[in-house]
Amino acid sequence: MPSHLFADRPAQPPEPGSVDALISQTRRLRGEVDAVRRDTVVDDDDAQGRWQRALCDLAVHHLDDLREHLGQLKEGLPPAVETIELPQAPPEAGPEAQTRVGSAEWNLLTDEVSWSDELFQIFGRSPEAGALPLDELGSTLFSEDQPLLTAWVTACLVDGKAIDGEFRIVRADGRVRTLHMRGEPVLDSDGCTASMWAVMRDVSELRRSQRAVRESRDSLQRQREIAQTEHRLAVELQEAVLPPWRGSLRFPHGNAGTLDVAAHYLPSATSALIGGDWYDALELPDGRSLLTVGDLTGHGVTATSGMAMMLGALRGMAMAGIEPGPLMGWLNQLLETSVQPALGSAVCCRYDPARRVLSWAQAGHPAPLLFRRGTGRSLVPPEGVLLGATSGASYGQAEERLEAGDVLVLHTDGLTPRSIEFSRADGTERLLALAPRFSAARSAQDCVRMVIEEFGETEREDDACVLVARVGE
Repeated sequence: MPSHLFADRPAQPPEPGSVDALISQTRRLRGEVDAVRRDTVVDDDDAQGRWQRALCDLAVHHLDDLREHLGQLKEGLPPAVETIELPQAPPEAGPEAQTRVGSAEWNLLTDEVSWSDELFQIFGRSPEAGALPLDELGSTLFSEDQPLLTAWVTACLVDGKAIDGEFRIVRADGRVRTLHMRGEPVLDSDGCTASMWAVMRDVSELRRSQRAVRESRDSLQRQREIAQTEHRLAVELQEAVLPPWRGSLRFPHGNAGTLDVAAHYLPSATSALIGGDWYDALELPDGRSLLTVGDLTGHGVTATSGMAMMLGALRGMAMAGIEPGPLMGWLNQLLETSVQPALGSAVCCRYDPARRVLSWAQAGHPAPLLFRRGTGRSLVPPEGVLLGATSGASYGQAEERLEAGDVLVLHTDGLTPRSIEFSRADGTERLLALAPRFSAARSAQDCVRMVIEEFGETEREDDACVLVARVGE
């Protein structure tokens, strides 16, 4: 704001063409930002969207202010500032909503007070009621802001200090507005304060937008911190529940030959989505072996805690000698009655090394793949619906006789993600195509490495597990 103290040295106005170009650029940019704001779909639970919308609102307010200031600059900064009509009104209706800048002058010698029409509108005061004298201006302020204004005015009139600060007023209609005031003393020929001149700008919408940005940013930050904490807890829970063995595991079955087992967990592409996938292999008290993989819907702590419950129950029932078919029925009932209902898929296999027979059941899960002498096929699945989908569901059980050198592959469906380009069948075909390489593999761990080489680089949306069992000689 130019001081009246230096009215004898007026600033040179800028070239009209350059200011017009800046106004045009500001108007165009404002329209583009406003278009982005309108296109931003905000959900009540979307902190990121609320923050982006608040930033757009704040940017629009700043651009509106910039265009007004450029308009003032073009006109050579007249004492009474005329507000430029905006293409879109702020949320409050009424003519005063379009006016954000007004000016005033208080003559200390004649007690004359001069307000611009815009300032009357900002204060919600009619021109017939007259402008407020300087000593009555504080009556419109919040009580806690009145001492600030008194100190500013005193410093301006007595010490010649400029005023630059904000205060809140309560209008006659009860609306609260935040004003930014810039003022300076006007000196007479003797150097004494003759009057005070000020420009007041209504920054209510601007401050409201800034608060919205801060609040939405803080909300987004809290959500991120909560998500990070939940992710850490999910990872820790998953590591605590999944089998303690890593890499490969061998079950020596005496004369019947060993069962060589290896497994691997593949995280999702973002690594932030910890799901409810599991794998496990156990040697049971009766000399048989348990092989299982499964997946619960959802992500995060809820999914991993549900997975911990299911895997713990599965291990206990398998150790108690319950066969795969009935075991699936009990798991279905457990999931159905859990506090946090979910759906799950699983396959459970029990291998008898004495007869080399695999007994297995499934619940809406991809069937195991059997590889023998360079070829592979999917086992024919017995009856079985998703866990938690149907009350009292029954689950069939199938048997498959294995031979020495056979390779059995169990996996969750996240290993072969489905999309427009690829179906589950396509992923199964890619796995079956590994049959010649599996026949040349020396161990189950080598087979797992081949699967990872084939699918490990895939941009999967979900995590996955793969378990390979190789029947020894």
